[in-house]
Amino acid sequence: MPRDHAGHRPNFGRGNAAEVQVMAGSGRRELATPLAARILGEIRDGAMGVGTHLRSQDIATRLGVSRFPVGQALQLLADKGVLRHERNRGYFVEQASPPSSETLGLSEPDGVTQAYFRIADDHLRGSLPEQVSEADLRQSYDLTRAELNAVLTRISQEGWAERRAGYGWTFAPVLNTPESLEQTYRLRLALEPAALLEPGYHLAPESIAACRAAEERLLAGAIETDTADALHERGVRFHETIVAGSGNPFFLDTIRRINRVRRLLSYRSMLDRKRYRQQCEEHLAILDSLAHGKQSEAAERLRLHLSHTIDNLTVIRPLLRR
Repeated sequence: MPRDHAGHRPNFGRGNAAEVQVMAGSGRRELATPLAARILGEIRDGAMGVGTHLRSQDIATRLGVSRFPVGQALQLLADKGVLRHERNRGYFVEQASPPSSETLGLSEPDGVTQAYFRIADDHLRGSLPEQVSEADLRQSYDLTRAELNAVLTRISQEGWAERRAGYGWTFAPVLNTPESLEQTYRLRLALEPAALLEPGYHLAPESIAACRAAEERLLAGAIETDTADALHERGVRFHETIVAGSGNPFFLDTIRRINRVRRLLSYRSMLDRKRYRQQCEEHLAILDSLAHGKQSEAAERLRLHLSHTIDNLTVIRPLLRR
């Protein structure tokens, strides 16, 4: 069980229902800031060039949230000059290399980030009950109401906890063993190369360029400096982007579901980053094949890439069992 600063085990009991209702009202507003930071990160990674049209429904579907907070996030980025808003047309990328989220005041306070990873690790260990009140979480992790709301907003956005009707939160099941993580990779090994062989497969040149820019950024040094969640998101964007080129929504929906449940174990796997240079180079090779319209070659390279990842899981298995 997680402990407070005095070393006591928390008492996950029934919290103050009135407090839950007060915090619920601010959830939508506070969701905009982490969403804005996430979209900003994609722009900075090169995933969206100047002039890219950001459609709120597409973003909402991809991130698993409603259109309302996405609209707020896009307006927030427009207010900061990262996007421009055109009446009756929507939002477009204005800066190819915008300032960081810290510079723009969109980053989470250190205490919020630390609490997020503590809760994630406790959930992986099975130390958290399936259902818990906000009052108990505040006490157990020594958080203010605003800090807890920021943490829960991020967790709910990522899909591994959701607000219960009228009271508290429910944590969703996640992968918590190396064996289950390997099973997801074996499913991806069956699905992702097949997606690249779908009739009419097409990946737009701008999508290829954006993926390439993200990989080159990592090879230039970001492998060592990016946070675990940033590295996870970059990998998710790459694989979901190339699968989306299939035009088959069933492939993409399956891969998105897998990515949601493997997130927390993926964070642990990033404690060892030596293998990431090879992964980036393999991603670039896949993009080269796609850029030349060689779908069969790209599918074979993707199959080998995922096979290498499965082999690497054996090496880092002790990290995944912490």
